Amino acid sequence: MAHFATLASLAAVDGELNPQEKKLIDRFADKLDITEAEYKEVMDKSNRYPIDPSHSKKERYERLFDLFRIIYADHEFAADELGLVKKYVLGLGFPTNQADSIIERSIAVFTGRIRFEDYYHFMNK
Repeated sequence: MAHFATLASLAAVDGELNPQEKKLIDRFADKLDITEAEYKEVMDKSNRYPIDPSHSKKERYERLFDLFRIIYADHEFAADELGLVKKYVLGLGFPTNQADSIIERSIAVFTGRIRFEDYYHFMNK
């Protein structure tokens, strides 16, 4: 529920949800098994959930890891999810100049397209 509320808040940060953002939020609600009542509660304009960036780098990566596990639950990452994921990464408190790299590396890990050097580093750490 916390991931969904954060994603919905980030999507609506610039005002109303456009149809594309609404479609993404609906897809995330489905992936996260959000009930209709929970959906309505989160989407209520008077009920904005705060984005609470952690000061711990490890906690930020844990939240991001959880999000990517959710995204890849259906084994695909739709290109239209990228904008919302980037907002999420920035909302978690990652530096702007590192956001794209963090997302690219996360996608590589979750799609199994990691370089041997990275695999070797993970295995020997």
